[in-house]
Amino acid sequence: MEQDYSLEQIVAEALHPLGYEVLEVGLRPSGRSRVLLVKIERRDEAPITVADLERASQSLSSHLDRYDPIAGRYLLQVESPGPQRPLLTARHFERFAGLKVRVRSPEGSFTARVVGVQEDQVEFELDNRETRRLKVGSFKANLAEWPEQPR
Repeated sequence: MEQDYSLEQIVAEALHPLGYEVLEVGLRPSGRSRVLLVKIERRDEAPITVADLERASQSLSSHLDRYDPIAGRYLLQVESPGPQRPLLTARHFERFAGLKVRVRSPEGSFTARVVGVQEDQVEFELDNRETRRLKVGSFKANLAEWPEQPR
């Protein structure tokens, strides 16, 4: 593998041309082996299907074989983001406006409803009606509730 390629870059390089956005890449222990977990979503924002997961897994498997970035044995697992979906970009917060999210920031953790997004600032409303604004990229967030209809 070329030294200037991270695992995240290799995964994105394999999946971006297929129309997928990589939300999470993690190598975790699993018994005597390890699992490379990759969470994806479609860039067109349609729900992920089993066919999408198969297509992404096959392409990614070939790409990983070519670069061989992980020493030893591992199992590749490609998933949709699921109910605890990470929110990473301003567009993610726009899509899930009105829903509650769990936020972890340097100023502390809280659960709040996404009120809106202006440029790179996300506005949250806590249960006590207090509002907070945070800059995208300065905190981590996951959905705390799932929408009734796919968004």
